[in-house]
Amino acid sequence: MIALFFAADGHFAAMFAWLGVALVIDAVDGALARRFRVVETAPFIDGVALDLVVDFLNYVVTPLVALWRSGVMEPAVAVAVCAGVCACSALYFADRRMKTADYWFRGFPALWNVVVFYLLVLRPPALVTLAVVVAAAALMFAPIVFVHPLRVKRLRAVTIVVTMIWGASAIMAVAQDLATAVFGVKAALVATGCYFLALPFFREGGAIAEGEVDG
Repeated sequence: MIALFFAADGHFAAMFAWLGVALVIDAVDGALARRFRVVETAPFIDGVALDLVVDFLNYVVTPLVALWRSGVMEPAVAVAVCAGVCACSALYFADRRMKTADYWFRGFPALWNVVVFYLLVLRPPALVTLAVVVAAAALMFAPIVFVHPLRVKRLRAVTIVVTMIWGASAIMAVAQDLATAVFGVKAALVATGCYFLALPFFREGGAIAEGEVDG
C-alpha cells in the first residue's frame, strides 16, 4: 500500500524501493510459512489465495498506477491500456496452467513491476512504450515460457548470479532516480534483461507442449 501511495503521488523511485522490499518478502514468505507449519497452525487461511492477492497488488495494480501517472503515454491511451492490462493479468493469475511441471512460467508472468521499471528507466518514445506493453500483455497467453530465477534448475547457478547483478543494478537505478541513472547502470539492466529473455531458448523445447503444464 505504501508503494501504491507513492505511485499515485508520482514518486516512482520511492515506489520501486518499497516494491523491492515486497519482492524480498515474497522470496522468503513461502519458506517461512513451511518453517512455522502455517498449514497446521492456521488451516483456515488459504496461503495460495493470500499470495495471489498480494502479488496482484505488487506486480499489477501498483505498477499500472505508476504507468498511468508517469506520462509516458497520453492520458486517455494510458487509461485504456492499463484497464486492458489489468483485465488480462487477472485472467493470467486465475489460470491454473500458470507454471509448467519444471517450474517455468507459462507465458509472460505478469511482472508489470519489471516492465514499468524498465520503461521509467529507459524512457523510450510513447509509441515504443505502447508497443512494449501491448506485446507483454499478449505474451501472457502465448505458448512460450519465462524463467523463475530461483526454482528453474536449468542454468540455475548462472541465473542466480545474473539475478544478483540485476538486483544491484536496479537498486542503483532507484538510488539515481530511475531515468537519470548513469549509462553503465542502464546497460547492465539491458544486458541482464536480454539474458532472461533469451534463457527459454536454452530449455529443452522453448514452447509449451500439449499437456506439459502442471495442473
